[in-house]
Amino acid sequence: MFVSDMGREAFVLRFGDLFEHSPWVAERAWRPEGFIDADALVAAMASIVAQASADEQLALLRAHPELAGREARAGELTDASEAEQASAGLHRLSAAELERFRGLNAAYRARHGFPFIVCVRHYTKAGILAELARRGSRETAAEREEALAQVRFIALTRLGAKA
Repeated sequence: MFVSDMGREAFVLRFGDLFEHSPWVAERAWRPEGFIDADALVAAMASIVAQASADEQLALLRAHPELAGREARAGELTDASEAEQASAGLHRLSAAELERFRGLNAAYRARHGFPFIVCVRHYTKAGILAELARRGSRETAAEREEALAQVRFIALTRLGAKA
């Protein structure tokens, strides 16, 4: 069994950061018998998110930083977010790229009410910008579902990094 015989406190300490600033996901997913494997752990956590209230889901989405946003420039990203954004080269943007991110991020947040979320390890910098532009004009309900799916992908990559 994966992470069997791990107490709730230790479990949350180890996996509470898989979902950005949302340890409540790990708290609710914990079970004393553990999980068959890492995929089962993330599936259980994703199920917790799916069953959460709309307000909790929105808070989870809003807990994510904007890509190449204020938190990144101020050095306030979590270690995981910093590594993820750096993996796509978002820490080395030209002035024009940074301005493009700022504009698209602002438009996206104004339309949807939460930051653009994508598993950056699945994209290049150009691909992220293209997704941000494309998804910014979608209906918010569909975009919210996509953002939650991306949160799951992010959790999977973070779990893989812990292994």
